[in-house]
Amino acid sequence: MISPLKNKEQILAKLGITELNAMQEEAQLAIEHGNDLVLLSPTGSGKTLAFLLPLIAMLNPESEEVQALILVPSRELAIQIEQVTREMGTGYKTNAVYGGRPIAKDRIELQKLPAILIGTPGRVADHLRRRSFRTRELKYLVLDEFDKSLEVGFEEEMSEIVNSLSHLKKRILTSATPAVTIPDFIQLNKPTQVDFLGDGVLNLDVRSIISPTKDKLQTLGAALRHLGNQPGIIFCNYKASIDRVSNYLDELEVPHALFHGGLEQRDRERALIKFRNGSLQLLLATDLAARGIDVPEIKFIIHYHLPHREEEFTHRNGRTARMHKEGTAYVLHWEEEELPDFIGELPEQILNEAPLPGAADWTTVFVSGGRGDKISKGDIAGFFFKQGRMPKDSVGNIELKQDCTFVAVRRNKLKQLIELTDNTHLKKRKVRVYEV
Repeated sequence: MISPLKNKEQILAKLGITELNAMQEEAQLAIEHGNDLVLLSPTGSGKTLAFLLPLIAMLNPESEEVQALILVPSRELAIQIEQVTREMGTGYKTNAVYGGRPIAKDRIELQKLPAILIGTPGRVADHLRRRSFRTRELKYLVLDEFDKSLEVGFEEEMSEIVNSLSHLKKRILTSATPAVTIPDFIQLNKPTQVDFLGDGVLNLDVRSIISPTKDKLQTLGAALRHLGNQPGIIFCNYKASIDRVSNYLDELEVPHALFHGGLEQRDRERALIKFRNGSLQLLLATDLAARGIDVPEIKFIIHYHLPHREEEFTHRNGRTARMHKEGTAYVLHWEEEELPDFIGELPEQILNEAPLPGAADWTTVFVSGGRGDKISKGDIAGFFFKQGRMPKDSVGNIELKQDCTFVAVRRNKLKQLIELTDNTHLKKRKVRVYEV
């Protein structure tokens, strides 16, 4: 039996959050005291915490079975929710399963069943067919960004999963899209709807950047000079365009990472890790990054290509001005290009001359040991402070994975750290430490 941390105030303190927002408070009450729930709220408003807090409070600490299943449309969102759940420090085992990684890894992690299982519909359905876990104590189902799961073709798997769960007590659906159709197979029971979509993105400023030429690369460079060294995402509609823009940024020596469906999962995950921990300030992405990824503290987004639909425009914009923070969305367009009606007229941003953004003060190092090796964040920090002789202010974000760890460190301390720690012992295990 475990002794889980259920107290909301303790969990919020562990996450460094002082209070919940209005949407989170209302959603929590609805989940605790109501039937099924449909939660509609903008991207970046904190829906993950809104359903996790009450869900964890309802779990049975004596159970050794899967009690809650969270279905998500993408690998990135599965990884993100798993990370948030672990950071809450509740004591409940959590695992994420998703396509693109060996099923053998899943089998190892599911030998001891988690209380909370997170996954993409295809991989979860596969595990149900394999009978990797029982469903007799699975009482809570969350369909996070459920409309996106339907949009990318998971309807058949979602239907199969829902129909196999005969002991469900509560279904929770979330979306950032208005007027979504809920399929009958979800079998909602007198659902409560919590709708905060009307609030929009409260601290978002949307502006226009006008290019005098149809080819907008030069204007993009001018925009980046104006914006300077702050975190942002440039959205393109196509992978081929991303390659072209990336080559241009390479010519300008502007550090950046790529994020699109054509990349290997490992490369996408590392791009997000570097972006999250401040090693890289610029992400060049398709709409895959418009929702379902954890990228806090984004100061701006740039629509290098105009989105095709209002929904895409909304989700892209939701990447910035998150959780009461301020942010700006820039629409970069040719002066003869007509803006869609859903964008409308925008104030023009006058670009100031400034130096191009350069390398960040931080970089990311890889450590060849993780959670599966009984290594904790505290172990990594202590190893860097003692063995690596790192000042405390030179070690930043630590992301612990099952078999490795990624750590943000001050770039000016990198050489010293690697010389003192690479091929040395951490908890009686020899580890590799190198920059990625």
